[in-house]
Amino acid sequence: MIRYLGSTKNLAGCVGGLIGLVLYLTGVVGGLWPVVVAGLYAVFALLAPPERIRLVPVDAVTEAGRLRADLASVVGKVTAQAQRMPESSVDGVRRIAEVLDDLLARPERLAADPDVRHAIVRLARTDLPLSVQTYLNLPWWFAAKRRASGERSASEELLAQLDLLETEAHRVAERFYAGDVTLQADHTRYLRERGDRG
Repeated sequence: MIRYLGSTKNLAGCVGGLIGLVLYLTGVVGGLWPVVVAGLYAVFALLAPPERIRLVPVDAVTEAGRLRADLASVVGKVTAQAQRMPESSVDGVRRIAEVLDDLLARPERLAADPDVRHAIVRLARTDLPLSVQTYLNLPWWFAAKRRASGERSASEELLAQLDLLETEAHRVAERFYAGDVTLQADHTRYLRERGDRG
């Protein structure tokens, strides 16, 4: 309801209602003015264009802030459950979160690179939380138990997943910072050439 108050349809309807009031005040319509005002409101509201649908978030800063909060929440939950987590897995989650958090600290740059942005959103909102949540939803005794026939335990599976996620996070960071690395190399080359000329 509150969203409707600021919508295009409501604003157009209000214009129609105001026209109905002007018609009443100028004497064009008589005692039926409430019906005329309501009718003009309805007509203008129906003729107004629908609200634009936004499927892609426009505000990169807000989205980055939410993702950083999501990552902090995952790290907090993992830290709180540290006694249930396999050794080194808490540090693995923290390392992944740090890499992603560094990238999210530059939301304007992320907005300009949709592929990197998508990869970060997937890692932060789906992959990392799903790995941790799946493990923590298992009973502790089952998660630590070695499985028969040489299959990995749930703890080993989690550590393998975290290794893969950390590798992917670093790969995304390399793509994100590739322009900076090139700029730095170009500047080094320029300084060498300037030194050779001087």
